Amino acid sequence: MEDPEKTEVVLLACGSFNPITNMHLRLFELAKDYLHETGKYKVIKGIISPVGDAYKKKGLISANHRVTMAKLATKNSDWVEVDDWESSQSEWLETLKVLRYHHQKLLSPDPTNSLQDALPLARPGRKRKQEPNRHDPIKKKNQSPDIKSVPQVKLLCGSDILESFGIPNLWKLEDIVEIMENHGIVCISRIGNSVEKFIYESDILWKHKNNIHLVEEWITNDISSTKIRRALRRGHSIRYLVPDVVRAYIEKHNLYSSESEDRNAGVVLAPLQKNASDSKN
Repeated sequence: MEDPEKTEVVLLACGSFNPITNMHLRLFELAKDYLHETGKYKVIKGIISPVGDAYKKKGLISANHRVTMAKLATKNSDWVEVDDWESSQSEWLETLKVLRYHHQKLLSPDPTNSLQDALPLARPGRKRKQEPNRHDPIKKKNQSPDIKSVPQVKLLCGSDILESFGIPNLWKLEDIVEIMENHGIVCISRIGNSVEKFIYESDILWKHKNNIHLVEEWITNDISSTKIRRALRRGHSIRYLVPDVVRAYIEKHNLYSSESEDRNAGVVLAPLQKNASDSKN
């Protein structure tokens, strides 16, 4: 029988996935193994959420292609899936809003779920309570209240994402605090990485260090989307670096080239634009 004391967890990975690689998929397996070994958590789902085109990152190809490749890569997974809600938005969304959205879906798996429902959380992982503007299913009379705990939605990332918290105007301070307090982070760090030092030197991260799960990647893997795109531009093989179905899709549509890498060149990244503007107002 399953231990009712274990907290159910959904792992959410946000990013460009430009293209998705074997390493992206590996992050989920590493995080799941780690959380299960603590004896405190049960991972019930993994979600890949590609960023929208409005992010304006240099070399970012169409979200339609990136989502399709991610779906091909996870087709045979029995627990990791792709969600295109974030990528389908006309404007760039903060990662916090994506976390809120997926928590709201767990509260109420309603197809009408929208950005307006992506509200701050009260106490994640606790017993479900009625809150204003929550769209919980209507209960029948005399029906006992649902006491099942709401699964926690934790942000899954590499150490580069965690360290990006220190880049001015890339993240809002209040967003970092809410991510730490209400969700938590599972960070895959590589051997020799200084992420522990970064956490120590950040007052905010240090305060919430118990909600940061650092998972050491003992089987080193230096695959990155940037290196994949570079190899493709030079006509080099990417076999065994990405799933075969993704490699075939890239070749079929001739997705990455010098021209595609220049896309958004000179354009300021969406969060830097938005947060710099907000700080002036």
